Amino acid sequence: MLNQSQSIKLRTSEAAAVIILLLAGIGYGMIKLELMPHIPVMTGIGSLIIYGLLKKIKMSELEQSMIDGAKAGLGAVMIFFFIGMLVSSWMAAGTIPTLIYFAFELVTGKWFYAIVFIVTSVIGLSIGSSLTTSAVIGVAFIAVSETLGFSLAITAGAVVSGAFLGDKMSPLSDTTVLASSTVKVDLFDHIKNMSWTTVPAFFISLILFASMSPELSSADFTKLQTLQNTLAEMNLIHWYSLIPLAILAILALKKVSSILTLGAGTLAAMIISLVVVQQKDWGTLPGILYTGYVSESGNEQLDSLLSRGGMESMFFSVSLVLLALSMGGLLFKLGVLPALLQGLAGSLEKVPVLIGSSALSAIGVNFLIGEQYLSIILTGNTFEGHFEKAGLHPKNLSRVLEDAGTVLNPLVPWSVCGVFLSSVLGVSTLEYVPFAFFCLLSPVLTLAAGFTGITLSKTGKNAVA
Repeated sequence: MLNQSQSIKLRTSEAAAVIILLLAGIGYGMIKLELMPHIPVMTGIGSLIIYGLLKKIKMSELEQSMIDGAKAGLGAVMIFFFIGMLVSSWMAAGTIPTLIYFAFELVTGKWFYAIVFIVTSVIGLSIGSSLTTSAVIGVAFIAVSETLGFSLAITAGAVVSGAFLGDKMSPLSDTTVLASSTVKVDLFDHIKNMSWTTVPAFFISLILFASMSPELSSADFTKLQTLQNTLAEMNLIHWYSLIPLAILAILALKKVSSILTLGAGTLAAMIISLVVVQQKDWGTLPGILYTGYVSESGNEQLDSLLSRGGMESMFFSVSLVLLALSMGGLLFKLGVLPALLQGLAGSLEKVPVLIGSSALSAIGVNFLIGEQYLSIILTGNTFEGHFEKAGLHPKNLSRVLEDAGTVLNPLVPWSVCGVFLSSVLGVSTLEYVPFAFFCLLSPVLTLAAGFTGITLSKTGKNAVA
């Protein structure tokens, strides 16, 4: 997508008008009409095609721009499919059921939502993947929350907050590496500098989650114990079922590629499932990688929690991601995004305006294209020179890229992360957004740093107040 050439040049005002109408239409379709996001996005694509034809752009060029846009998401699509296979294989091997069993043990004290936030943060930091953390640990906590009658929306908000704190701060995370490398900052200098906004966001979120945690007297622990007993009776709780998780963590620490790591975790789980599953059912195991694992315990609630995963479960996510990225390709071809970015970068004499514009750019790309990698790359390339002219160290920009780019993606219903999370957690994006405190606080704190100058590092050259 980045290599596309725009067919026309637009004024910033016209580009802004196109975006406002586009987002208003998508928002109306999803919120007011309660349509599946595919329909409003497809309507947006159709509107942009008509707009392009009115601008005398050939249909063949518009088609190619959509193809180029969709190509940018093929890497994410493959990861989606591998995670789908991972989840189903980990169900069969008892990995996720074992994690659910131990997650049940964690809720013997107070502060349930705070515990969810802390655990997912630690796991996210350890493996550097927000999506894997959410798909495995997050699913376990959603199971606990549903069992005890707690709010699924708040639980999902805690999962998303913790998982993306890890994604943002882990040296194993691809977005962390991408943000630092895009603006040529040392990786660990970048992580250290992010602590100025991350640590306050963490503690504020922790206090909020702790204060919202329900009283234990409201929880039905008898039901919880029943589910634990049923899991044990299903022969799904074993220490060796956690071997795939250990393999995943080790490969992530060694910075092995995501696809190889997920593939190894799936293969290990399939091998272990030969021990867990009765021999007469071995022939069904390869099929679950596509259709997903189906639990037949007889306990309706437990079966609904465990019956998930498979490549097929990712089709909703994959189709929406490809549509959103195709729309992004059209926005590039029509010159809408280039005009907006140029307009943002056109008047950047003051540091607060510079920080605000770069943050707005990262947020805007997330909403327009739904892809966090492009929000980092486009914003970094656009504003790198302006930060240098302002006498600001580039690590200030790399922090903005994460605070307003990486952690905002899961809050966009049609984004790569938003679609995936709503699918695996079973909670819609709009439901968990108000409770994804860490993701909401991060851009606010990075803007506060820009407007106050606190924690901003100068290079000593051409510094502007």
